[in-house]
Amino acid sequence: MSLSRRQVTSAAVASVPLAFAATGTARAGGRRHRTLYIAGDSTAAQKYADAAPETGWGMALPFLLHRHLTVANHAVNGRSSKSFADEGRLEAILSSIRPGDLLLVQFAHNDEKSADPTRYTEPWSTYQEYLRRYVEGARARGARPVLATAVERRRFDGDGRAVPSHGEYPAAMRALAAEERVALLDVQALSLALWQELGAEETKRYFNWTAAEQDNTHFNPPGAIAVARLVARELLRTRVLAPHDVRRLDDEIPQEWITWPEAVA
Repeated sequence: MSLSRRQVTSAAVASVPLAFAATGTARAGGRRHRTLYIAGDSTAAQKYADAAPETGWGMALPFLLHRHLTVANHAVNGRSSKSFADEGRLEAILSSIRPGDLLLVQFAHNDEKSADPTRYTEPWSTYQEYLRRYVEGARARGARPVLATAVERRRFDGDGRAVPSHGEYPAAMRALAAEERVALLDVQALSLALWQELGAEETKRYFNWTAAEQDNTHFNPPGAIAVARLVARELLRTRVLAPHDVRRLDDEIPQEWITWPEAVA
């Protein structure tokens, strides 16, 4: 399947913050364009040429959504639900988001870092409190919040079983989603099951894992595409998106569609 220049450009730059601030009310062929904003960490973030082949799943998501849905990926390396908000990044999204848009929130990897007070949150208190700020901020602007449990790391025990690494954070997010009646994408559970299905050796092909750097957290293109597919399927399952909003859920996505632009100075 060939890919148009427009599609390649959209997928390559969809993650640049605020690049699509005005698209929320645009129309093409009578269909309103909506923007799906991502607030998250390095597992979702846009990567640039100096980081290739490391790939955030947010870079692959545009290939699974139709053109009337734009992905604005604000995820940033190293951020937690707390530091992302404290740095004003949530407010930047809320200043651009429009009624009918979506705010997809995935945090936990850096919330877990108890030695860093600028990032650490406690699952059943401050983590939920910060997540509630994202939910309430989106709703106050007529947008729809969506919570996604954090994608799992590549971690196996001595018997070859994939083991969870996020402690109580996924359970805390699930509880908050139920309390607030927010759509929940259970990416943690689904990715853990996928890593178990693939096994300890095969999963190395999905992570930024080389002999020189055994990175069991971040993805390469195949891994980012696989996780983006989980996200898209969950958006459909939870009825956040309709069938006409998604595409290629069962098609092969060529790895060469992933590109790493030069970082903006």
